[in-house]
Amino acid sequence: MKKEEVYDFIKSKNIWYEITEHQAVYNMQELKKINLPYQEDDGKNLFVRDNKKRNYYLITVKGDKRLDLKAFSDTYHTRRLSFASEADLLHILNLKPGSVTPLGLLNDKDLQVTFYLDEDFLKENGIIGVHPNDNTATVWLKTLDLIALIQEHGNLVKIVKIEK
Repeated sequence: MKKEEVYDFIKSKNIWYEITEHQAVYNMQELKKINLPYQEDDGKNLFVRDNKKRNYYLITVKGDKRLDLKAFSDTYHTRRLSFASEADLLHILNLKPGSVTPLGLLNDKDLQVTFYLDEDFLKENGIIGVHPNDNTATVWLKTLDLIALIQEHGNLVKIVKIEK
């Protein structure tokens, strides 16, 4: 799905959402320079694979957190993790670097990717900000609605505790 298709898909689900269009951003530092309505609820997304290239994971954490991949693999019993290649990103999620998002899982036809979501997105106002498969906008959704969309698609969703 491309950006407009994501918008149409979300509209068809009759769920709450807001869209913030902005200049293209490629990292959290660039995103912090943009005036966003729910800045503290923006997600940082890491598309990783295990060292055998058998298992792929999308890990989404609060934007102000750093993720230690070694600690993550120890805690959640995965093989050693590293970032997936641009080729894997394009082939599996049909995304380009800078546009990684949980909504990209809707492009995962073979359901290869397990989605790990930071439990902090379920606290406070329960909102999450993610790209609509394009880094020129942020879509704000209720976290439970995002989880339901991903589960309905068929990807495995795991809610996890990620320390700062």
